[in-house]
Amino acid sequence: MERTIDVATGESVAFAYELAGLGSRFLAVTVDFIIQVAVLIAAVLAFSLLAESGLARTPPLLHKLGDAILAAVFYFGLFMLFFGYFILFEWRWAGRTPGKRLLGIRVVRDGGFAVDFVSSVIRNTIRMIEFFVGFYALSAVCALLSPQNRRLGDMAAGTLVVRDARYERALPLPSRGSRLEDPVVRDLDARERDLIRRYAERRDGLRADARADLAAKIARAIRPKLSASYDHLDDDSLLTFLAENALG
Repeated sequence: MERTIDVATGESVAFAYELAGLGSRFLAVTVDFIIQVAVLIAAVLAFSLLAESGLARTPPLLHKLGDAILAAVFYFGLFMLFFGYFILFEWRWAGRTPGKRLLGIRVVRDGGFAVDFVSSVIRNTIRMIEFFVGFYALSAVCALLSPQNRRLGDMAAGTLVVRDARYERALPLPSRGSRLEDPVVRDLDARERDLIRRYAERRDGLRADARADLAAKIARAIRPKLSASYDHLDDDSLLTFLAENALG
């Protein structure tokens, strides 16, 4: 059974997120695990070749020192691969890891906000504990019992895993017929407003890469001028929302 959650923000926007199910979350973790193992195998082969070719011809003392350095680098890389992997991707990639992106899901904070570094560290520190308790068996039980499909890490960090969908609806804003504008865009000049409208009109005819590039350029210019934060919206969603709801 699908579960959804309604989120109302302080910027007059309401979201109806579909929560990610156990199946998609498990498949995403599996994809990420395969990537991690592939990187590990490649790293082991590279370190083995380096050790055999470079250190074999060095004096015994330097050979031991080189072995120690390689071991330290390897174990640090191992830690980052299996622990830092999830943190860095979720923090820098809008709540997505490669596995989550492939399955169309992502992590958000309560309220629909983008996951931050601290939240990602908390949820993934507890992930390590959950991993060693029956390979996420504890996570599965918690998610099944939780109304919001949360595992222990999500409960501690205040996060949700949702399907990567656009916003669903907007709370009432000044209507277009009234020729009033939402105050969130009051600092935008005429050229910027026109850019937003033209983008919304043309976006469906653009290739995905061209659309993303154009949206990023426009959003980069207008975000600092908005009187409310829209960090939970990507560039394309922000421009579409403003064109349809905020510009009079």
